[in-house]
Amino acid sequence: MYAIVDIAGQQFKVEKDQKIFVNRLTGDAGSKVEFTDVLLVDNNGKVSVGAPLVSGAVVNATILAHARGEKVKIFKKKRRKGYQKETGHRQDLTQLKIEGIKA
Repeated sequence: MYAIVDIAGQQFKVEKDQKIFVNRLTGDAGSKVEFTDVLLVDNNGKVSVGAPLVSGAVVNATILAHARGEKVKIFKKKRRKGYQKETGHRQDLTQLKIEGIKA
């Protein structure tokens, strides 16, 4: 059984006991979260597609930890002008463990 769920503006394909990284969510490590923006549920070949959401479908998850992603380097340069600048960015992430999918 799997579901496609909208978490923090991004769509994820999730299954039970799966661990995923999403954009930073509010809440402490160990707290439970519930997502009701479920777009599709596949229950052993029986597919339920929402228009736009599947009514009554809920994905339950637990926040495992808050972390930061890998550093992305940004390099700007204007040729022949002597201008160059390098900066970096690390995205704030939350690690979730999917506890269950209820259709």
